[in-house]
Amino acid sequence: MKTLNAATDEMLVDMYIKGNDNAFDVLMKRYESKVYSYIYYSVKNQEMAEDLFQEVFMKIIVRLRSGKYQENGKFYAWVMRVAHNLIIDTFRKETDEKIISNDETEQDLFNDPSLAVNDNREQEMIQEQMVSDIKELIAKLPENQRQVLLMRYYEDMSFKEIAQQTNCSINTALGRMRYALINLKKMSRNIA
Repeated sequence: MKTLNAATDEMLVDMYIKGNDNAFDVLMKRYESKVYSYIYYSVKNQEMAEDLFQEVFMKIIVRLRSGKYQENGKFYAWVMRVAHNLIIDTFRKETDEKIISNDETEQDLFNDPSLAVNDNREQEMIQEQMVSDIKELIAKLPENQRQVLLMRYYEDMSFKEIAQQTNCSINTALGRMRYALINLKKMSRNIA
């Protein structure tokens, strides 16, 4: 581990891409406090900051493993750019959401069929079939991958919470999620 701590970022990235998970742990420890602080001071919400922090390192893992990182001697700057872009995306999503209040009218806006966006039964059937297909694919995942995926997307848990609940490290939870998504993608190609 001492030799890993003395390695440059680029050496650690190379080792991680070649399969040395300890190299990524060293990279993460090297920058986690700076990245988390930047995210926290940007969003000013601890829970959101923790979730975004996990997503940043998840994106980094995926990009490194998929070969999308261009080595140019500035790994830290790249990590901070990933964090910054994720923060921007999060704020965009929040401002794009429309808020509808049902308090200002006697008519029940949420349960009025005449106001339904989609009254096309064919579209509803296609949507139902897609949901059914996705549930079938999720059921075929290995148990540990299925568990992490369900906790993240259906229970809206952070990777920190998932790691605590499943008694594994955050990196393990992130890895399981990554493999779950890869496996879902492969399986979906087979049914298309």
